[in-house]
Order: sequence, then C-alpha cells, then structure tokens
Amino acid sequence: MKKKYKILVTNDDGYEAKGLLCLVKALKELDGVEVTVVAPANEKSACGHSLTLVRPLRFVSVDDDFYKLDDGTPSDCVYLSLSTLFENEKPDLLVSGINRGSNMGEDITYSGTAAGAMEGVLHDVPSIAISQVMDFTNPDGDFTLAMKTIKKLVLKIKKGSFPLPKREFLNINIPADVDEAQMQVTYAGYRFYANDSHVHRNPRGEEYYWLGLHPLDFVPRDGVEEVSDYEAVQAGKISITPIMLDLSAYKSIKNLKSWIE
Repeated sequence: MKKKYKILVTNDDGYEAKGLLCLVKALKELDGVEVTVVAPANEKSACGHSLTLVRPLRFVSVDDDFYKLDDGTPSDCVYLSLSTLFENEKPDLLVSGINRGSNMGEDITYSGTAAGAMEGVLHDVPSIAISQVMDFTNPDGDFTLAMKTIKKLVLKIKKGSFPLPKREFLNINIPADVDEAQMQVTYAGYRFYANDSHVHRNPRGEEYYWLGLHPLDFVPRDGVEEVSDYEAVQAGKISITPIMLDLSAYKSIKNLKSWIE
C-alpha cells in the first residue's frame, strides 16, 4: 500500500474560520494526501511566534484528525502536534492558513499564520503560510483562488521537492477580487505603520482602547531590484516570498565591530 503524504494544518483565525475549512477542503481533494488539523480554539491573530509556558494545553477533538487546542497559539498547535500526534514520524508538509487578511512586509513578525510556518521549519518540516488579501467590509471573503493556488503548490512539492533550504518557509499572499492570477516571487516589503488607537468608555465610565487597523500601505525600498509582496498583490498577482528565520543583520556586523572597538 502506497504511503500517504501527511500534511499538518493550522491557522491563527481559529478552528471554525472559513479560510481554514476551505484549506482543508482543498487539500483533501488531492490524491494520496492525509490531512491532520490542529488549530487554536479561539482567534489568535497577531499573536506572533508565541508559545504558552504558564498554563497547560489540551487537545479537544472536533472531528476525525481535527483538533482544537484549548487557548493555544498557532506555535503551540505545531509544537504540541509534532511532539504527540507526530511523535514517531514528522508530517511531510505543514500549511498554515488560509488567513483572513494579508501578511506582507513586517506584518510577518506579528502574524500567527506565519508563526505556524516558522515553528514548522524550526522542526525541519517544510512549511507554507498562505493569506488572502481582502476587503474587510465583506465578512466572509472568497478563498477560491487561494484554494486553487495551494493545491497547485502542494502537488508540485509532493511530486518533486520543497524549493527552500532548512529554516526557510514560503509566505503566500493572494490578491483580492481576482479569479485567476500569475505567481510572482517577491521580497517582503517595508510596511508603513500608523500609530492608531481608539478610546471608548464602558457604562462605569472606565476607559478602554481598541488598537486601530493600519492602512495597507508600503514604503519603497532602495537598492532592491526585485518586486515586493505588496507591489505584486497590487498588480493582481500572487506573491510568493521565501522567508528565513535568521534575523542577523550581516551587513552591519563590520560596522558594529568598528563601533565596539
């Protein structure tokens, strides 16, 4: 009997998110694929690459090979899955998403979706993070192109090999309101961040704040010939960015040595 190609799926929007369910549906349509889902019980957007160290975690079965992790982060989901469900054999691939909203530029450092892929490659599991750029006035969103894209990429990886070395993952952003699109290899752009928060008062007169939603705006990056993820998406293309976990600023090492001396 031919060995199944095992895929671990997680996200940061929670186990009931439409994007996650669309991802699972797309992957299960592929021949010879076995999908295991471990997702947060609650939305964990912008939680970054965080692990839960101050309280216990618990798997809750939702369906066959489908679990929610009680108050866990995407990194928790991957970490705990690999040490329990995949203790004897690692999955062949990890896919995190499909996120509701973009994860481009420095948003990658905030992203729970990207963090799921980061945790995967830390354990030598080839990993993909996939996000759907969208208009948030539409509460549901259309994940059709994202589903087509992930199926195409997973098939290519399954039949061949993962295109990146260890500790690097693919970060994919799907443009909004597009039925078909070309793929473009990109770099992570420089995001423009506003410092926006909204103050309100509860019935007792106590102040509380909601952090504002930043505009999707990017700053041009000097000296880079490649196209950024933002530029590709704005042009209606699918952005595919290789992301590495090494945060060392190699170009600054020489100057820092001189400064220290």
